[in-house]
Amino acid sequence: MAAGREQDIQVLEAQADQAVEAGREADAAAFWGRILEIDPRHERSLSALGQLAFRGGDMEAAKVAFERLTQVSGKDVLQWVNLAVVYRNLGDEAAEEETIRRALGVDAMDLMALLMRGNLYDRQNKRHQAARAYGAAATIAPPPERLHAALRPLVAQAAAYRDKYDAEFATFLDQGLQPQYAELDGSELKRFRDSVDIMVGRKRRYDSRSARYHFPELPAIEFFDRAQFPWLDAVEAATGVIREEFLEVLRGEDGFTPYIQYPPDEPQNQWVELNNSPRWSAFHLIEMSSLVQANAARCPQTMKILAGVPQPEMKGRTPSAMFSLLKPKTRIPAHTGVTNARLVTHLPLIIPGGCGFRVGNDTREWIPGNAWVFDDTIEHEAWNESDKPRVVLIFDIWHPHLTAAERRMITALSSAMEAFVGDAGGFEL
Repeated sequence: MAAGREQDIQVLEAQADQAVEAGREADAAAFWGRILEIDPRHERSLSALGQLAFRGGDMEAAKVAFERLTQVSGKDVLQWVNLAVVYRNLGDEAAEEETIRRALGVDAMDLMALLMRGNLYDRQNKRHQAARAYGAAATIAPPPERLHAALRPLVAQAAAYRDKYDAEFATFLDQGLQPQYAELDGSELKRFRDSVDIMVGRKRRYDSRSARYHFPELPAIEFFDRAQFPWLDAVEAATGVIREEFLEVLRGEDGFTPYIQYPPDEPQNQWVELNNSPRWSAFHLIEMSSLVQANAARCPQTMKILAGVPQPEMKGRTPSAMFSLLKPKTRIPAHTGVTNARLVTHLPLIIPGGCGFRVGNDTREWIPGNAWVFDDTIEHEAWNESDKPRVVLIFDIWHPHLTAAERRMITALSSAMEAFVGDAGGFEL
């Protein structure tokens, strides 16, 4: 008996499909109705009847079909979304809101349901709730090229609504905080201002993302206060001597190697354009903790200066020191370093106009002779848009918040890692 019933349903489904393909929607509806006479819980028939009624403009019939479908099943978020659309067309906002809530109960990350919630709250002038819903939709939406064409304008509208709301919120906070800013004039409030900018979307949050070895509880600071590094005065004072040694090296036209050197069988990701390219080259003085004897011998004054800085000791990785040459019209893509146990120092030597450097939210221009220290495990990038080369002396130092005992153990750790892999190499610290 059950087998015969199932066979009847299959025959009727095939007839309904043929009727739809032929454009005979009334006949299709009759076939779906006959199936429901056999099995009142037949999900495909309920869904099809609801769709046919919706396309035909009969919202009441669509509501009946979709309501029955959610009662029978309700496990598919699309069932609830379809019903919510019907309620919207019927002007029943209370039922629409509850149905969207049920849809998000099935899948809280459903893009269409979030867009519909934002649209409903927007129509109800509930701007705070609309901003949250639209913001969530814009956040989870894939890139436009991966979206269905019909969804692209809806997601764009959601993002625009969120951005406008955030801008209004930011202006409101700025005005409300202005009296306190005025009273505290002269106080160091950069971190607080940054916290507000991040909250309202004027800036992104950037964290330390050590690619290989991360030391916990070290502050992730884009550019460090130079007062923490009294030895920088001596480095800057030697800028002229260091630049002359570099220029002499440059006249020799040897010793420079591409900074990025991946073998062809390794993933190159963002480094494809600069891999093995002379557009970003380095004259290494100390490379991966090893002194480059021939190069260092050509720069004795620079090496003397470097001996006075707190160079990290991590076998196979640091210390590191080099002249970095970035050729005209070249951009170093955004990237992060391997460990936050050490920081990176730049001493600008030759800086034409059109050069810049960004770490996290902080973008700066190099000034010859003015050094800075930054955390390279925070996303950073550099560019030279001029017609001349840019040259910076780059070297690393211990993170100043590491204790002497911690530094000693990190040095021991790097030696142990090198010993483990032996001649195979491969560990980066």
